[in-house]
Amino acid sequence: MSSIKILKNFLAVSRHKSVAAAAREIGLTAAAAGQQLQQLEADIGVDLFDRTKRSMTLNHQGKSLIEPIQEIIARYEALGSDFKSELSGTIVLGALVSTLMGAFGSTLNKIKQAYPSLEVKLIAGLSSDFLDQVLDGSLDAAIVTESPYTLPQHVQWTELYKEPMIMIVPATIFKKRDRSEILDSDLPFIRFERNTWTGHLVDQTIRTNRLSIKEGMELNSVEAIIELVRQGLGYSIIPKLANISWASDRQLKIKDLPGRIIYRKVGLLERKKHGRQNITQAIKQHFLANL
Repeated sequence: MSSIKILKNFLAVSRHKSVAAAAREIGLTAAAAGQQLQQLEADIGVDLFDRTKRSMTLNHQGKSLIEPIQEIIARYEALGSDFKSELSGTIVLGALVSTLMGAFGSTLNKIKQAYPSLEVKLIAGLSSDFLDQVLDGSLDAAIVTESPYTLPQHVQWTELYKEPMIMIVPATIFKKRDRSEILDSDLPFIRFERNTWTGHLVDQTIRTNRLSIKEGMELNSVEAIIELVRQGLGYSIIPKLANISWASDRQLKIKDLPGRIIYRKVGLLERKKHGRQNITQAIKQHFLANL
């Protein structure tokens, strides 16, 4: 019968879609990780992946095993938890890089201090990508913005905090021009990628405030956009991240917007039933209690 280590190897391969990448995560050689996967498939009696020379994709049988295997591992890691006063085990979380620069970053540090036996594995990416990974069980949960679309019935999103959308401009032109002069100037608008969930909020902010902009660059990184504005290469509309000292930043400034404030809402996305609900519930409670 397959061991817990073999089951963890299967989950790692399903996340990375690569035996070699999974092996690096769990500290095995690629050959050993491949052998463990073959052993699991032999024990169960079916192939769990569709394989090509360049990729591995979970097939229907593999996808159906994600949640049961996660539950088995969660139950194993929870053994003895009734005798402990803290959470333990591992949770795999997707997180936007910008949320780590926002309120979630500091809260994650508090969670780790409160539960030293809890291992949190973070995977960076985009909200839209995380939805698919939560659905197929590759992630236990993800810290994402509120979806502009209706979510599938078997997932849920819980709001944790919100950030106002703001206009940032280079400090070199802040005192020389007001908002309308900036919009009428040749200074390009640096846009967050349109087809992302945050990109939808940028468009909503532009429409709500009836702004006329001159399109420039388009990036999918809030951090990169901030740095480009600092260098005077354009202006932008982004979420006001919590862990940036906006008032003391000498290279950029915030301009007031004339209309209604649009907020980026950040929350926890998870399946309605999964093997890590005790941990996600504790994260939500701890997070909200410490905001």
